[in-house]
Formats: sequence, structure tokens, C-alpha cells
Amino acid sequence: MVCIRCKMVVKEALTKLGLPYTTVELGEAEIPGSISELQLDQVRGALLRSGLELMDDKKSVIIQKIKNVIIELVHYSEEPLAVNLSAYLSRKLNYDYTYLANLFSEARGVSIERFFIAHRIEHVKELLVYNELSLTEIAYKLHYSSVAHLSSQFKRVTGLTPSHFKKLKDKRRSMLEEL
Repeated sequence: MVCIRCKMVVKEALTKLGLPYTTVELGEAEIPGSISELQLDQVRGALLRSGLELMDDKKSVIIQKIKNVIIELVHYSEEPLAVNLSAYLSRKLNYDYTYLANLFSEARGVSIERFFIAHRIEHVKELLVYNELSLTEIAYKLHYSSVAHLSSQFKRVTGLTPSHFKKLKDKRRSMLEEL
């Protein structure tokens, strides 16, 4: 949802400024030709007013692309990874994985793998809160090798088992209904 809104905000800002664009994806917009410094400042200002920022240095752009690929993979991809994450990122971004990993860790203070796992666990939490799928179905949907693997990773990251997390959510809901 957030990704779609961000893209809409960027498209609207570019349109209001009279700047044609060919594509707007999460973290990047393609504008044919060149734009002036004044136009660049106007885009920067419009994005800041919407809570977004313009990234124009190469390293920030690469880091954002890494994040975008992982978010897309975790939240929007239905297909399991055919190769490991490092190979996937290298192929997708056309950079050596060691370079990507070092750049990401230096800037974010966390490894790419931990960022990936954190997003997977956040997605698990969302699905648990929606209460539409069983833990087995969630494990299958998010391409975990087993429910046990999902559960142990969930506990390692959150300190709770998935079932305890779900009970806490249900308990909060019932307490709110009593008010």
C-alpha cells in the first residue's frame, strides 16, 4: 500500500511541475531529457512536503534499490527464489554482492540478510493479524522450508512464538471491546 502511495505522490509532483516522466517505480523516476537545477530543487521541495526525499548520490540510490528489491520480493512476489538472495540481488542490480553488502551495512547498520529477515517477519505479523491464514499456509506463502523454520526465525526476531504473538493481539482486541 505504501509503495503505491509513494509512486502516486511522485507522479503527482512531477505532473504539477510540468515534468514529463516515462516511468515511476518505487525509489526512482525516469524523466526523459535533462532538467534544470531549478526544476530539480522544485522536485526536491515537492517531495519533502510529502514526506519523501530526493536521492541524487549514487550510493544512496543503490541502497534504495537494494531495499526496493527486497520489499518487492517479500511483499509482492508469489514465486520462491530460485537462487540464494545474494545471487538474486547481484543479478538484479548488476553489482557484485560483496560491494552491495558492504555498502548496505555501512549505511544502514544492519546486514542485507537481517533486513530481508526483518521484512519477512513483518509480513508474517501482518498475516497473523489478518487471521485469514493458518501458520502452515503463511509458511508456504512466504516460502519458508517449514513451519518450524518460520517459528524459530519469528521467535529469534520478536522474542515471541507466532501463537503467543497472535494471542497477544487477540487479548488486546478483547480488552478494547470491554471499554
